[in-house]
Amino acid sequence: MRENVLLGTRKGLIVLARSSNGWNVVGEHFVGAQVTYAVVDHRTGRWWACLEHGHWGIKLHRSDDRGATWEEVPAPKYPDGSEISEGKPASTKYLWVLEPGGSGQPQRLYLGTIPGGLFVSDDSGSSWSLHLPLWNHPSRPSWFGGGMDEAGIHSILVDPRDSRHIFVGVSCAGVFETRNGGETWAPRNSGCRADFLPDPEAEIGQDPHSVAMCADHPDVLWQQNHCGVYRSNNAGEQWETISQSDDESPVHFGFVVSADPSNPDEAWIVPAVSDEQRIAVDRALCVCHTLDGGKTWQTYRQGLPQKNCYDFVFRHGLDVDGDRLLFGTATGATFSSDDRGQTWQAVAPHLPPVYSVRFA
Repeated sequence: MRENVLLGTRKGLIVLARSSNGWNVVGEHFVGAQVTYAVVDHRTGRWWACLEHGHWGIKLHRSDDRGATWEEVPAPKYPDGSEISEGKPASTKYLWVLEPGGSGQPQRLYLGTIPGGLFVSDDSGSSWSLHLPLWNHPSRPSWFGGGMDEAGIHSILVDPRDSRHIFVGVSCAGVFETRNGGETWAPRNSGCRADFLPDPEAEIGQDPHSVAMCADHPDVLWQQNHCGVYRSNNAGEQWETISQSDDESPVHFGFVVSADPSNPDEAWIVPAVSDEQRIAVDRALCVCHTLDGGKTWQTYRQGLPQKNCYDFVFRHGLDVDGDRLLFGTATGATFSSDDRGQTWQAVAPHLPPVYSVRFA
């Protein structure tokens, strides 16, 4: 198992390291700046940090020496004349996720942005271009913002069997798939509901909060959605509702889902009350775990605050590595588990709000 974790937070990139006495903060970078996402490219070991400086806009940095030094590279820009809608110019407001390409594309990277553009680099991030086939999809002008003012791409999944097979999750539009390297894209939202729309089963307008893939079984996808939890076992052709229907279960609303990389029936979520009340259910933090594809869920609470707790977890705020899980909350608490989520230990209770958690 990996012994480092990168935390993208409201006040910088924080690095945790595992030792005999547990997890400790061992590094901090870009202190005071909002790090919207941080990740390690598993192909090269390169660290990436996506920043949002408010008045100064977005920045993108990479490090080849585990954060000892950083190089700023040009952040993606929308081409002149690009419009979100007629008369409304498009500009990059937020870098939501960075995903390496497939093993056969050693320099390919993808960036998901607000306002809904997918950017591609084929030179390890030294330059970026807007992926026009998705931007020009006939449905794109109807995409709209959920928690943000504009639509955003927050999930990018590359099939490890075929680098040309890619899924993206868009809030709010839904899941889209390409099987030809992005030449064409098709929505994959059958079975999902958007109860806030006039037509809840509309093909476009669904609000996936996060989408995850089982690495060893890439046709199995999981989705924590605004209106429930869903699973697909046929590469998004059809989604099945796996929220719990009884009033005693917290499994319904939330932002994050993490899939086990080898077991197609295993995943974790961290539930919250609702979009209007982004807080822990019953003011008690828990993690829910399924081993049977969402037919049943176990709720784990041991080691997590169970009284007067207002924490919730953002869509990139949980990661899994073997038997180990770690998550960070919107109020800056972090927790780890060494037994697949059954019991938890506090790591650092007073960090800035945590946007992303990725093992390194």
